[in-house]
Amino acid sequence: QVQLVESGGGLVQPGGSLRLSCAASGSRVSMYVLGWYRQAPGKQREPVASIYVPSATSYADSVKGRFTISRDAVKNTAYLQMNSLKAEDTAVYYCYAKFRGNAEPSYWGQGTQVTVSS
Repeated sequence: QVQLVESGGGLVQPGGSLRLSCAASGSRVSMYVLGWYRQAPGKQREPVASIYVPSATSYADSVKGRFTISRDAVKNTAYLQMNSLKAEDTAVYYCYAKFRGNAEPSYWGQGTQVTVSS
């Protein structure tokens, strides 16, 4: 069982930055891939980024070059640094955990709202 607690969302102007955190607790956290999905109003949930170890990361094409995912193995916490934010990045961001090789997440965070608006 893994518990995920998110923080760091908020309101930011276009071009601004935010950093999301996802603190994981439970058994064998280090064996899980951590990442984020996001869901905008009226749209399906979509993957944003994931990390297993620093050399194993993935990003959606829409965020490549602007978002950076990292992971602190000691704190069992993942971070999503979001730069050059656009209005289309507005969504609820959900942290997740899944075993590597599984198609779908096993655990979800509570979600945090990110709003990009002037």
